[in-house]
Parts: sequence; structure tokens; C-alpha cells
Amino acid sequence: MVDVLFKGGVLYDPAAGWAGPADILVRGKVIEAVFAPVPTSASTSTSDSAAASAGALGHVDHPVIDLGGKVILPGLVDIHVHLREPGGEEKETVASGCAAAVAGGITSVAAMPNTIPPVDDREIVTFIREQAGRADLARVYPLGAISKGQLGRELVSMEELAAAGVKGFTDDGKPVMDGGLMLKALRAASALDMPVISHCEDLSIVTVGVLHAGPVARRLGLPVILPAAEAAMVARDLLLQEEVGGKLHFAHISSEKSVALLRWARERGIVFTAEVTPHHLFLTEEAVEEFSSDAKMNPPLREAADQAALLAALQDNIIEVVATDHAPHHPSVKAKNLFGAPFGVVGLETALPLIINELVLKGNLSWQRVVEVFSLAPARVLNIPGGTLAPGALADLVIIDPDIKRTVQKADFYSKGRNTPFQGRELQGYPVLTMVDGDIKMLGGLVKGFSEDFAAAAEKMLMRGAI
Repeated sequence: MVDVLFKGGVLYDPAAGWAGPADILVRGKVIEAVFAPVPTSASTSTSDSAAASAGALGHVDHPVIDLGGKVILPGLVDIHVHLREPGGEEKETVASGCAAAVAGGITSVAAMPNTIPPVDDREIVTFIREQAGRADLARVYPLGAISKGQLGRELVSMEELAAAGVKGFTDDGKPVMDGGLMLKALRAASALDMPVISHCEDLSIVTVGVLHAGPVARRLGLPVILPAAEAAMVARDLLLQEEVGGKLHFAHISSEKSVALLRWARERGIVFTAEVTPHHLFLTEEAVEEFSSDAKMNPPLREAADQAALLAALQDNIIEVVATDHAPHHPSVKAKNLFGAPFGVVGLETALPLIINELVLKGNLSWQRVVEVFSLAPARVLNIPGGTLAPGALADLVIIDPDIKRTVQKADFYSKGRNTPFQGRELQGYPVLTMVDGDIKMLGGLVKGFSEDFAAAAEKMLMRGAI
């Protein structure tokens, strides 16, 4: 950890009302100051300009890094990540998942509780937090199960799990089919001012479906998943939420039908938040024919009309959050055919460049809105730090070079998972530095503790005064 002044960046921080050039002083674990760059004349050198900026604050004893117009955002917050540990270490570990996170500009992740065993007692919460401390990369916030063993029969002790450090409750991976149990969960979580995250899937409708009920499934002759399976549970939980008035969050919304229900609920005054994944925003069911099981996920990829409805909902703030639903699997298992392979795709290392490439650069979303949906809003859902670089805030940030072009290569992932439907896609705009707690965790694609060249790259940056 080293105090540093980042000069010449372009900061987007809607919570602080900042959108434009900024110099940022990091001291210790926090943001000490954010200020407009000192005007320079043609005769003023970069070092003189840096000294003037530092002198204005009374600080001259730290390195100065010239960002050359690169974009600075508050660190991204991903509230839907499967780290798999304990029990699924062949798929992912807390350490490898956190390495993937910081490689993708993500500084905080919420860990889903469908581990083996599930996160339904304080010992497992403590284990995950200890593993995150050992990794010392991204912040990890465990989520607790709603039901014991994720069996959908008996409510966990939410008070005990909250005391142990969970930030919300979900049986993600499995829906809570019992409406009465879901009502109890909403009430109990509301008393703790914590969110319940709903995995919306009516299993009596899904049965053995594997793909969206569209043309691709019909061509391949595979059993289908109707959009009604998701929408039916969205409707049920909205009505339950109207009775309770707590904090309800919908995971991975994927269909036009579900979006219509969310719009109805917003007009009715029902309080909720919802998320969408990059893969549902940027892919349709046709990707399954190209990428096979690497594009098999739950909920499934759907049609262009669903895709358009999701983007409109994100733009209209009906959906407030982008989350990856990062779900790594061992390559040997994911290589099975479409019927036998498990659901799930990875996303920590591709989400940000996809958003930049498909939304920001195409004029579909502003940089400020990216911060809102991928940092500020998710932090607020879980009531955790993040979403701003205002003075006094934690020094969690990402620096992005919007001009870098790379081709997605799953062999280069830090995640153990290789199951991406974006393999081979050229994307423009990548993170080049990720900082957590004032400490640089990723620099130029190298991750601290994972890349042997990391220390040399950091030293070179400090000597050059530029990334």
C-alpha cells in the first residue's frame, strides 16, 4: 500500500455529483481529496503541474501517476457471484474468484450461499470471510440461505446469520416454492433491514426444461423453459412484498413478461429492486447454437424482444442493478451435451468490457449510469460501503482505458471457470488498474499474488509516473 495522487483522469461519480476531469489523492485506505486539475500552460511541465496540485493540498510526499485521460470509476460491486467454496473448489475458490473479480475491475462481491454445505450457519460464514481475508483481493460479503439446507422447508436463523456477517438472504440456485415460507422470510429479513433475493422459477412449470421455449430449442428438439416459469414467481413475490414492505430483490430477470410485471409493480408503489446480467442483455438464444453448453444458463437466454425489454428497463431504472451471476464449472462437466451439462456461465472478467463495448460506446448507457447500476445501487441493496469516491470514502476504484481492444480468451481467465459464451469476441474498453482499500490489486492485467510480474509492473508504474 502506498499513498498516491492520480492525475489527469476523468471521474464519474454520480453520488458525489462529479462527471469530468479530476485529480484524486489516496492516503492510506481512503480517498483524501478529489479536486479539479490545476490549469497548466504550454510551458508547464507534467512534474510542475503535479507539484502544483500536490502543493494545493499540502502533500508532496507521495507518487504522482498521470492517467492521461483514462476513466476513473468507484470500484464495481457485483451482488451475484458463485465462489463455490466450500465444497466446489474444483470449480472455483474464494481466492481464484476474487482474482477474477479484481481483474475485471470489481472490488466487492456478494457470495451466493449454494455451497456444500450451504451457508445456513455461522461457521460457514466465518470460513468464507476468513478465506477472503487470506486472499486479500476483493471484498467478499457472504449471503445466507433462506431455508435450512436450501431445502425450502424451514427458515434459517436469520438473526444468527446476520450477526455472523451475511448481508442478505437467498436460496439462489433453487426457488422458494413454498409461498408461506417466502412470506416468513420477507418478514424476518425486514425486521433486520436486510434484503431477500428471489430466484424466480416455478419448478412445476419448468419440469426438465433446458432451453428457452423458442425457435432454437424447437430446432434442437430439446425440452423448454417457458418465460411463464420466471414470471409466475415474480408475480407471487411482488404480491407478498406488497403485504410486507421489506427489502425484496429479484435476481437475474430475463424475460419481457417479468419486466412487464416489474413495471406494473412500480406503478402500484410496490418497493423492490432487480438485476439483469450481461449475458441476458447482450445474447439471445441463438448463442446456444454457436457455443453449446457454454451458453446454457438458468434462466435461459431468450429472444430479441426480451433483450430489448431488459435494456429498456435498465435505462428506465425499472431494473437498477447489473450483476454477473458468475457461475463457474469444471470444463469436463460443462463439456457435456446441452441436456447433461449444468447451467451457468462465468462473467467477472468480461462484464465491464461488455458493458463499455455494448452500452457506453454505442450510446445506450452513460458512464454515470454504469456507476449507478454496477456500483452505487448494488452497494445500497446490500447496505455495504461503495459506489462513490467522495473524500472519506474507502479507496476502492477502477481505472479504465476505453481505447484498449482485446479478444476474449477464456484460457487467460483467472477464474477456474472457462464457460463463457463470449469466447473470441473482440471488445473495446478494459480496466487497467483496480484498487481495494488503497492497495493496488490489479495492474495491466496482472493480479497481486497470482502474477509473478505484478511487483515489477507496479514498481515500473511508480517510476514512470504513468500506467
